[in-house]
Amino acid sequence: MALLPSVADILPMKSSFGPLQRLPCPSRSNRTLHSHLKEDLDKLREMEMFRENGRDGVWTVMANVMDPESLHRAFNGCVGVFHTSSLVDPGGISGYTKHMASLETKAAERVVEACVRTESVRKCVFTSSLLACVWRQSYPQHRRFPTTVDENCWSDETFCRDNKLWFALGKTMAEKAAWRAARGRDLKLVTICPALVTGPGFRRRNSTPSIAYLKGAHAMVAEGLLATTDVEQVAEAHVRVYEAMNGTAGGRYICYDHIVRRAEEFVELELQLGLQARAPPPHDEQAATAIATPSFELCNRKLTRLVSSRRRCTHDAYLSVSYD
Repeated sequence: MALLPSVADILPMKSSFGPLQRLPCPSRSNRTLHSHLKEDLDKLREMEMFRENGRDGVWTVMANVMDPESLHRAFNGCVGVFHTSSLVDPGGISGYTKHMASLETKAAERVVEACVRTESVRKCVFTSSLLACVWRQSYPQHRRFPTTVDENCWSDETFCRDNKLWFALGKTMAEKAAWRAARGRDLKLVTICPALVTGPGFRRRNSTPSIAYLKGAHAMVAEGLLATTDVEQVAEAHVRVYEAMNGTAGGRYICYDHIVRRAEEFVELELQLGLQARAPPPHDEQAATAIATPSFELCNRKLTRLVSSRRRCTHDAYLSVSYD
């Protein structure tokens, strides 16, 4: 059992991440089962770098994501927890299996329960996925306007099971489990739903989850639902949302910066992931029109407003200090 890269590995590099001096990475204990994978070995080396003397004010904490006591010990003393890891089975055909979806759901429940039990923890930022929002039964094609897909939308679990979209199913079930576990408890939870994460070196080091994300991608392109987001934007989204949790921030946030609208873009994306392009760009007029006029419209307005507001606050504070 291996793990997707954690955004927690990126956040400490952001200057605005100052308030958290100790960052647990709760899901690392299972990595050794497939530590021969190059991408996992690279991440282990990075963890060792952070382990030394609390580099950059960050300490690596090992914990068993299925053991609430282990998580409780890891979280002790922390004010906020970022649950960003995801389970991946490299032996699965798509990099993710039905069994992994069940495990990820249990892990989400245990992480939130551990947050609730840890007196110091008051906030939890949970990384979900845009896939937890986009997979639903088809709608009639005679609609005049596209249907908006935003933070209020949830993927249909039955649809995901019927179409073997295990990665989407896992993300949907895990996020719902986190919300159930946090309901009525003394813990503020927010979830971020990123699109397919991209960025320099990210795809090369994390091809397994990217391949799992792209299952059913042709349908997503046709419906206007395949989007990408740079890894730095995902990191900033986590930071900005966390900073705003003392105020009005709450609920779910969709995170993306580009929508794949042309078949040529999708082919290029597959090639960048080191995959053999599975379908050439469409040449017939009907296929081209299907991509040019998608049935759905993604909306990330909620996150955009929050990030813009936080940036203005940071800029104003900087100017105030400079003039003083």
